[in-house]
Amino acid sequence: MSSGDMDRRDFLAAVPAAAFVFMQATRGLTSLANTSAVRTKLEPFDYDGVRLLDGRWQRQYQAGRDVYFNVPDDDILHGYREAAGLPAPGKALGGWCRKNSDTVFGQWLSGMARMYRATGDQGMKDKAVGLLHEWAKTVGPDGNCRMGTYAYDKLVCGLVDLQLYGGVSEAIPLLEKVTDWADRTFSRARTLRSPSDPTAYYGLPSEWYTLSENLYRAYELTGNARFARFAEVWLYHDYWSKFAHTSLPNDAQGAHAYSHVNTFSSAAKAYEVTGDERYLQICRNAYDYIQNTQCFATGGYGPSERFVTPDGSLGKSLDTRADTAETPCGTWAGFKFTRYMLRFTGEARYGDWAERLLYNGNGAALLPEPDGSAFYYGDYRVGGGKKVPFWEAWPCCSGTFIQNIADYHNIIYYKGNDDLYVNMYVPSELTWKRGSGTVTVTQQTSYPEADTSTLTLDLAQPARFALNFRVPSWTRDAMVSVNGARVSGTFAPGTWGTVAREWKAGDRVDIRIPLVLRMEPVDRWHPDRIAVVRGPAVMVMEGDWHEPYFHMPKDDATLGRLLVADERPGAFQVKLPSGKKVRSKFRPFYDIERFYPYFMYFDRDNMGYDLW
Repeated sequence: MSSGDMDRRDFLAAVPAAAFVFMQATRGLTSLANTSAVRTKLEPFDYDGVRLLDGRWQRQYQAGRDVYFNVPDDDILHGYREAAGLPAPGKALGGWCRKNSDTVFGQWLSGMARMYRATGDQGMKDKAVGLLHEWAKTVGPDGNCRMGTYAYDKLVCGLVDLQLYGGVSEAIPLLEKVTDWADRTFSRARTLRSPSDPTAYYGLPSEWYTLSENLYRAYELTGNARFARFAEVWLYHDYWSKFAHTSLPNDAQGAHAYSHVNTFSSAAKAYEVTGDERYLQICRNAYDYIQNTQCFATGGYGPSERFVTPDGSLGKSLDTRADTAETPCGTWAGFKFTRYMLRFTGEARYGDWAERLLYNGNGAALLPEPDGSAFYYGDYRVGGGKKVPFWEAWPCCSGTFIQNIADYHNIIYYKGNDDLYVNMYVPSELTWKRGSGTVTVTQQTSYPEADTSTLTLDLAQPARFALNFRVPSWTRDAMVSVNGARVSGTFAPGTWGTVAREWKAGDRVDIRIPLVLRMEPVDRWHPDRIAVVRGPAVMVMEGDWHEPYFHMPKDDATLGRLLVADERPGAFQVKLPSGKKVRSKFRPFYDIERFYPYFMYFDRDNMGYDLW
């Protein structure tokens, strides 16, 4: 018997004990809240009190918000009304939503509710409530919403968020009604992901193993143990157990990458509800597996939407796979998973992945278009790529995109032990309501084009607390100054830098995170297949110039001499030692426009040949 089999057997043998803890936890919301508080090290501000200030990410948020707001309600509802035999004005959205809006409906409700909570956008809340009311008319008297596991999971998220973030009281009775129907009618038979069957990489019914997270969220919100019991039905012990004792299982590959990252948020939620430490260890190991074997320099993962075998397959995929990474969906799963890990461990290193996904994932994605054109796959191939929309309208990534841009408000700041944690360096304003009074923190920065961020504090009266800032694992020599005076100490990469003092109105904190320019190999089997990275941002070479090859150097120091800051913020001009003029530039991937050609990965040991 293999060690992998033993891991699984040992894990499953412990399930009855976990079930006992689970039953204790489901006796009431009070006990859940108490046990949850013990295990939580940090908390995000939950879309409350954080405002994006003018900058690239606020502009992406606003432009995306406007696209979703202007999709006609009648088109969104058309398929549902038609199926219910009701008058169905408008027309179906088309593409993945040609029959109905199942692919995106719950996620759109979720994104709208979170936007309202974050910004007070009454128009977006009104749109969500209008959609909810009209959609409810299409639900059968028995709760039949005509959805399978894939769409129902998203619906649960949307209805929970409408109540939690929008105060929409009708959402929960409707959720209870459709959940009663789902509990009665959903088959418990399922097909697990199978490396030997390439058609079963996401499992059947579709992505059933992501259901537990949102059902547990419904339980947390309502105290209704029916939701917790139904969540338990969909726990994914068969796959999770692979990570019970190792971060390098020998048979985790071949699975649908996005949904199998997403399922670890269900494992994290199971830890929160049951208190079983095994779930947290599974999440730790799974996170390290993803980072060490599955991620590109962008933080993206999943060529051909699979976890790959950790034997150099990640690097090999760059020869052929234009579908290198499922971008908005992959970002959404990563944002959530890192937030759970920050909450439960308090360890700064988990913020690094969210940062990469912000700048190179959803933050580098094309905006959805009113006709449903949406960005899906990031193309990282060695031969070059372009940002292009998916070939069908309204794919799954148009459901997660709205959640991602709402999530920008929920990944910047955390709080814990009455202290403040700065996780992201994004232009923003935080209104932090503490027991001793409100603190307003204004963050001004052009990071990651510049390496500094300035925080200005406003308090009605002085207050003592620790201000912590994430020191990314890739940087060195980070420093901080308060009111112009440098704070002594070494701020180690991968940790929280801490400044504890009594703060007063007008205090200014300058944080410097040196943006190390470097070449990162795609994996250890391809040490010379590299991407150029500056700070958290992947740099790509413009591909529209007709000139000889730029040959990548062998070390980072030489690279730093070859790339010279350009007048365009964050861009670098290539300067050859020979003095020969070239037009090639490197720009952040997030700065690349639609259809513009670029090169992200390069082979240092085989850079091709000059054609003239």
